[in-house]
Amino acid sequence: MDALVLTAILLLFFALGAPIAIAIGVAGVAALLWQGDFSLMMVIQRLYAGADSFPLMAVPLFVLAGLLMEAGGLSGRIVRMAESLVGWLPGGLAAVAIVSAMFFAGITGSAAADTAAVGGILIPEMIRRGYGRGFSAAVQAAGGSLGVVIPPSIPMILFGFLTGVSISELFAAGILPGVLIGASLVGVSVAVSSRAGYGGAGSFSGVEFLSALWEAKWALGAPIVVLGGILGGIFTATESASIAVFYALAVGIGIHRELKWREMVGMVIRAALLSSVVLFIIATASVFSWLMAIQEVPHRVAFWLKSLTDSPAVLLLLINVLLLVVGTFVETTAALILLVPVLMPLLPHLQIDLVQLGAIIIVNLSIGMLTPPLGICLVVSSGIADTPLEKAVSQLVPFFVILILDLMIITYWPPLTLWLPGLLRN
Repeated sequence: MDALVLTAILLLFFALGAPIAIAIGVAGVAALLWQGDFSLMMVIQRLYAGADSFPLMAVPLFVLAGLLMEAGGLSGRIVRMAESLVGWLPGGLAAVAIVSAMFFAGITGSAAADTAAVGGILIPEMIRRGYGRGFSAAVQAAGGSLGVVIPPSIPMILFGFLTGVSISELFAAGILPGVLIGASLVGVSVAVSSRAGYGGAGSFSGVEFLSALWEAKWALGAPIVVLGGILGGIFTATESASIAVFYALAVGIGIHRELKWREMVGMVIRAALLSSVVLFIIATASVFSWLMAIQEVPHRVAFWLKSLTDSPAVLLLLINVLLLVVGTFVETTAALILLVPVLMPLLPHLQIDLVQLGAIIIVNLSIGMLTPPLGICLVVSSGIADTPLEKAVSQLVPFFVILILDLMIITYWPPLTLWLPGLLRN
């Protein structure tokens, strides 16, 4: 069995529009049958081994926590607090969308959930106040992509699972890049809104902000408890997901009283269904990755990339280009499972820390969530705004430009990603 056959089968199923998990799984089985040297029992073993991981338990728990916090009224309070903070700026609601997404990212760990939760509230309001539908969708998609950069992040959990690097350090590495990206996106949204004539709502009021901040105190407590516990070494990333679920229940039922026990069964089922998609992809991709490893594909690709240049800086640039292209066509979970084994052999030649490499990969793939045809954040926000994808894409250009600049800073300025993890290590 040649590695090209394996890749060709996978690309064929992608072209046919098959679900990602099915495409990867069938490609793996077909490759085994093609070679004929392995029993199909290996497929069952690899499927089980791929999903049998304690760190991966954090995925369904963080998904459930996000659903509970949304139903418990936490997301609405975050939006109101963000509006009191930046709503007075030109294009105030656009800035609110991004700031709200930043805060909500500290709860969900998912870009799609972030986009849907905040966009469901703000996109209709932006359109009602005269913002263009395409611009509204573009802003919310750009802000929602922060859901995988600012911890807790499901792709970071997966990267830690694949590489063995500390998930707590990965979470720490995403904080400053997330703030950088969020601040730059706010700057772009304000600049574009000023030219388009989208106004703010009055002036900043310290009293109103403090009132909204007090109302949102329990919502803001969620990321503080989760991240504080992880960064403080009190509990692991998986344990923090459990804490997040209990926190959401306590606030939603006992404090806000907006979450009802009768809703619990439906939310648990929904969380299970959403998580099953990710875990099914991980399980089937483990078969594919195992076959790729047998064929030494990662080492071949790494050798080819190294043959192009001896410069670590140029090699990093080539990797960024590769990740941006792949992120455009491949779902984030699948991209991680397929690409991380390819990039790991390059780590000594890149002369960077594995934690920084993880941050670079996650930021690249978050940008891919804005790019058609697969861009999930763009699809979600365009659906809420009821506008064609092409109209949203045309409004995304200035956001793409600043995101690429941010990516270059994250790539070539290690302290941005390594300062906080360094504090954890010490």
